[in-house]
Amino acid sequence: MISKLFKNTYFFLVLALFFGLISCRETKSFKTEFNFTPKQKQYSELFVKEIKTGAQQTDRYLKLLKNKTIAIAANQTSVIFKDNSSYTHLVDTLSKLNITIKKVFSPEHGFRGTADASEKVLDGVDSKTGIPIASLYGNNKKPTKEQLKGIDIVVFDIQDVGVRFYTYISTLHYIMEACAENNIPLIVFDRPNPNGHYIDGPTLETTYKSFVGMHPVPLVYGMTIGEYARMINGENWLKNNVKCELTVIPLKNYTHNSEYSLPIRPSPNLPNDHAINLYPSLGFFEGTTINAGRGTENQFQQYGAPFFPKSNFSYIPHSNFGSKHPKHEGTLCYGKDLKNVKRLRKIHIEYLIDAYNKTPKSETFFGESFTIHAGNLELEEQLKAGYSAKQIHNSWQPKIEEFKKVRAKYLIYK
Repeated sequence: MISKLFKNTYFFLVLALFFGLISCRETKSFKTEFNFTPKQKQYSELFVKEIKTGAQQTDRYLKLLKNKTIAIAANQTSVIFKDNSSYTHLVDTLSKLNITIKKVFSPEHGFRGTADASEKVLDGVDSKTGIPIASLYGNNKKPTKEQLKGIDIVVFDIQDVGVRFYTYISTLHYIMEACAENNIPLIVFDRPNPNGHYIDGPTLETTYKSFVGMHPVPLVYGMTIGEYARMINGENWLKNNVKCELTVIPLKNYTHNSEYSLPIRPSPNLPNDHAINLYPSLGFFEGTTINAGRGTENQFQQYGAPFFPKSNFSYIPHSNFGSKHPKHEGTLCYGKDLKNVKRLRKIHIEYLIDAYNKTPKSETFFGESFTIHAGNLELEEQLKAGYSAKQIHNSWQPKIEEFKKVRAKYLIYK
């Protein structure tokens, strides 16, 4: 029900958020509240009643933070929804509750989520609260001992989308590792996984470990960020097998089959539910010469290239919010429009096969980062060998079944 209602209000919410966020630099304060229209108010009330995030449940964690000096890993999604159809940022909420926040750690895309993919994010200061913002996507991806000096507890509250090459789980890994090494407890405020309804894709081989894939998991792993943190700890994936003192504030009224609409875009190029659902299937194009909608208003809802055969669907990527220099900028691209595709429950590898087959031999298809996005060399070899979608899917299944046994140990929700 939320998903259907949300589609009618999403555009206006994103538009408002876009202009609120784009007008701010990294050093300015976060816009704390948004007053909803009547339809948005109805959505918000349904949201609050049906699913409660970890951050919303202040009664579960305030006692853990009282009289402590804390750091918060946060971005624009780190908000607390209220019953009066508005929301406040977690940093502002806790500051008003007299919780001592010494530092904010920001991930890829920055504290406000406006930086391009792979764009270096600078440190800053929140002018409203005076709290220093330390980037974990700039000079260092792991909090340093100096950055953690004087911190009693770290809180992690960032919305994930459940895809291995989405870097927030890598940021989580490094924060857990730093906390373990410095004997600092970590509290994860859990949030729903909008792609939590299935498990699919190639499993990462450790040879291809990088910041866009650190763990031996399928591309789509079907876990919330809190469950994933438990798995990182339990499977000894942290350096030198250190253990993080971890507390997860769980969701209420959530299952992995819940259809969940994100009220705030988690990053600049995932503007709506449809893009988030297609992202596991189209994210492979990040490691190729194919444009996946960056530089348009339909990011990860279409793909194309100037060297594809002419067709009825075409577009021209331009510099825009979240993509200063998209692939094939200013060039007419022919391709495929996916805006009307129904909700996927598996990775649609057919899109990648289609693009590969449409690329002339004279053009380079695979980029240097394709193998780290795929997590192995096998997928590239399968495409070159002409494997069908069914053959590729079947090749993933043995490792997916192995992963499901590991995953089961750390699930909090059905």
